[in-house]
Amino acid sequence: MLIIDSPSNNAWFNIASEEYLLDKYPDDEIFLLYVNAPSIIVGRFQNTLAEINLDYVKKNKIKVVRRMSGGGAVYHDLGNLNFSFHTPLGDDDFSDFSKFTQPVVDLLNSLDVPAKLEGRNDLVVDGKKFSGNAKLARKGKMIQHGTILLDSEMQVLSEALKINPLKFRDKAVKSARARVTNLIDYFPGGMTVDKFKQLLIGQIMKENGDDTTIHHLRPDEVAKIEQLAAEKYSTWDWNFGGSPNYDFNKAIKVPAGFIELHMDVKKGIIQKARIFGDFFASRPIEELEEKLVGVPHETNNIRQTLSSVSLTDYFGKVTTEEIVELFS
Repeated sequence: MLIIDSPSNNAWFNIASEEYLLDKYPDDEIFLLYVNAPSIIVGRFQNTLAEINLDYVKKNKIKVVRRMSGGGAVYHDLGNLNFSFHTPLGDDDFSDFSKFTQPVVDLLNSLDVPAKLEGRNDLVVDGKKFSGNAKLARKGKMIQHGTILLDSEMQVLSEALKINPLKFRDKAVKSARARVTNLIDYFPGGMTVDKFKQLLIGQIMKENGDDTTIHHLRPDEVAKIEQLAAEKYSTWDWNFGGSPNYDFNKAIKVPAGFIELHMDVKKGIIQKARIFGDFFASRPIEELEEKLVGVPHETNNIRQTLSSVSLTDYFGKVTTEEIVELFS
C-alpha cells in the first residue's frame, strides 16, 4: 500500500489527485491523506447551487469543487482531515463502508474516544456525526473517502451549507443534514490535525505491516495533478455546469418594485426565463427574457448579459447589481 500525504491545501488539487492516482496506479492500493483550505465538496450527482450559500461562499472566498463520488455536500477547512483508500474492487466491497472506516474507529477508540460506524456511511461519537464517507467504482478499482472533523469552524460550515430550499426544484441528490461535532473536545490534552494525521498513518502501517510504503508525489506527478485541476476541477463547467437540470425561482424587492424570476436550467445553461413583478417597463420584458436564453447560470455571465442592455427600459430605476442578485 502506498501512503501519500498531499503537499497541498488546495481543494481543486486534492480532489484532482484522487482521479490522477486512480489512473496512474491502477494496480496499487493507496492511502491518501489531505487537508483543504476552506472549501465545499459536492457529490457527483448534486445540483451545486442548491447545496451552497452562494453569496456567503463568494464573500468568504470558499472554493467549490465537485468530486467523482456520489453522496452529499461537505465543508472542509484546515481543521478537517480527509482520507482516501484506493483498492481493487471486490464483489462485496461497494456496499460495505466498515472495512475502511474501521482503522479510524480503532485509532479513536485507542485514544478513549467512543467513535463508531452508524447507519450506512457515517462515523459518530455520542450520537453526533464527525465523519461522512462516500465511494466510487471505476476501472476495476474503488475509492472510499471520508472526512474527519477535528477542529473545524462550525459556524462557517453552517453558513456555507445554508441554502434556501424555495429557490430550486430538481431531482438531484440532496444532502442529508445531520448533527455534526468536532472531535477536539474529546482530547483534553489537545490534538492537532497534523498530529492526528501522523497517528492515523501509524495505524495504517501497523495494520498493513511491511506492505506499506511512504510515497512522496514527484514533481512530474504534482505538475500533472495541477494540470488536471486547472483543466477540470477548478472549472465552472465541472463544478456548476455539471449539475442536473433544475428550476430556479427567486423574488426580490428593490426601490423600483417587486421582481420575480423563474428559470429552467439544463447543464448549467438557461433554457427559459420568465420575469414577473409590479415594476414599470418601457420595453417588453420578453426581450430581456429572450436574451437570457443560452447564458450560463453564473454570476459573471449574467452580469455581462445584463450590462449589455439598458435595464431601466425593462425595470425602471434599478442597478445592474440589484438585478444580478435576482439570479443568485
